[in-house]
Amino acid sequence: MLNNDHLHHGHGKSDIAERISARKSGDFLRDTVFGGIDGTVTTFAIISGVSGAGMSHGVILVLGIANLLADGFSMAVGNYSATKSDLEKLEYLIDVENNHLEHYRAGEVDELRQILAGYGFKGSKLNDATETINSSQRLWVDLMLLGEYGLSSLRPNPTAAAMATFVAFVACGSVPLVPFLLRMENAIVVSSIATALVFFLVGAVKTMWTRRPWWRSGFETLLIGSSAALIAYSCGYFLSGLIT
Repeated sequence: MLNNDHLHHGHGKSDIAERISARKSGDFLRDTVFGGIDGTVTTFAIISGVSGAGMSHGVILVLGIANLLADGFSMAVGNYSATKSDLEKLEYLIDVENNHLEHYRAGEVDELRQILAGYGFKGSKLNDATETINSSQRLWVDLMLLGEYGLSSLRPNPTAAAMATFVAFVACGSVPLVPFLLRMENAIVVSSIATALVFFLVGAVKTMWTRRPWWRSGFETLLIGSSAALIAYSCGYFLSGLIT
């Protein structure tokens, strides 16, 4: 049973219009969560590895900040390229379908009828639905994208996706570094606690768009991040003995 309060949204005309408008503007939850988790994991992994090797706070700050900016930029660029490829693929398929509608309209009508029949339309309702969609080429193409390729007609925004990834990466990834910047005593302990809290909060917040309990998702993300940190710390500790 769904227990998310946000699922019980309003169904007035203004509520529906607002949701449709928000849908057209895009959803960057995946980019934000991915950037936040990866930023926290990689930064704290470096801190853990360097601490395990017994190096100074200065080295931790240099490596941590360098990773924060360089890896954050790398992730943002990678996400930009991947999202742009998705956009270019979508635009290509839209051109293909428009070309088919222009030169092979009869065949496209048959294909449209089969797609609608797969959705449960029959008899006169199937004929009416086919005729209605025939009157709007944009609607027709949108349905073909979904029925033939399983793609949404919403165009992704590569720049916005990259920015969401970078901002989340830097914002979350900077948390493990704060105790070292402030020169706190037992900075690694404070950093560990703060990082664990970030892991948990990121996992909990993403359940606003899922069916999972917030505490379960929070602990799952905490477990993943802690495992990465433990591996990095262990590597730093044992490798430092080999080097020295």
